[in-house]
Amino acid sequence: MDKSAATRRRLALALPLAVLLLATRASLAQAPPAPDFEEELTVEEVLLDVLVTDRQGNVIVGLGKDDFVVEEEGEPVALTSVTFYSNRELVGSDPLPATALREELADRHFVVFLHDQRDQLPALTSQQMQAARAMRQWAKRHVGARDWVAVVGYDVNLRLYSDFTNDPETVSTAIEAALRRKHRGGNWPSRRPAGDGPSLLRGLPTGGPSAGRSVHHGLRQVAEALGALQGRKNLLLFSVGFGEVDEAGTWSPDPRYYRPMMEALNDNNVAVYAVDLIPTAAGGAALERTLNDSLSRLADDTGGRYYLNFNSFDAPLAAVAEENTGYYLLSYQSAHPARASGFREVRVRTRHPGFQVRARKGYSYGEDAGGEVGSE
Repeated sequence: MDKSAATRRRLALALPLAVLLLATRASLAQAPPAPDFEEELTVEEVLLDVLVTDRQGNVIVGLGKDDFVVEEEGEPVALTSVTFYSNRELVGSDPLPATALREELADRHFVVFLHDQRDQLPALTSQQMQAARAMRQWAKRHVGARDWVAVVGYDVNLRLYSDFTNDPETVSTAIEAALRRKHRGGNWPSRRPAGDGPSLLRGLPTGGPSAGRSVHHGLRQVAEALGALQGRKNLLLFSVGFGEVDEAGTWSPDPRYYRPMMEALNDNNVAVYAVDLIPTAAGGAALERTLNDSLSRLADDTGGRYYLNFNSFDAPLAAVAEENTGYYLLSYQSAHPARASGFREVRVRTRHPGFQVRARKGYSYGEDAGGEVGSE
């Protein structure tokens, strides 16, 4: 076949294809545009404070992004950064592992929350006196220059006995005032404190005593007042429990009050360390215990810990101080439907089976969200 014949054949074969393509393009041009199914999303950065200890309660240092596994609503997420914060200088001759991205000094924030239930249970007076004595000793032994402590009480109102201070004597005096119910003018004053230091009072509502339906209200107020402080906040809750028990003797959370309280604590990075005012040494294990399920549940939901089995209040207080010498702040990005709001469940673990991890169970997003979740 000569070149001219071959060329004519290729042209003959190409012509129907060209006609088909032109017809298809014309048809597409005349067809209505396809509907736009793209969903508008908001990308946010999620920050999670995470405690990692060994089985003896010693803080684990030197972990990086590859050491953590984080799931949101059951789906794995990719971490963007990991930072280790501590109130202590990291010393030693051995360098930290290369996976440790960053270590920073940070202040610690504690709120002592005394749930005063003596009007319902007069026998608690002795237990609260013992707890107050241990708290005063804890302040003298464990409150250092980088530690800030506030003291509040709740009976039927939330009462502030001391704003954040790192003076052990001021903490001790405030705890004594809470034990003796020495209210300063009934509640906190309306005037906001001056200065740039940490303040619980600055975030609390102004005015007179704020009566709530239950201790749920007081815990939620404290959580929301702490929202302006960055990092992990630790709330030491002294109580025998709260809520209602059904006829079968089972405690279950009241959805009207428990979930909003729990979400407020999580959104504002507040971990609850619940200390039972009737421990095993005082007969707690022998009692028909139901309300204390509320303490265990709240501690677990907020990444804290529940203490029941101890002989002296000194033990749980020392443990809280020790395990909070350092924590990790994990960050990752998450996309949510624009203008929507809700609550996302989060699970954190490490790739090391021997390590114990405590972290909040989730966060709120959208217009009603608080805490450390920011739009990009």
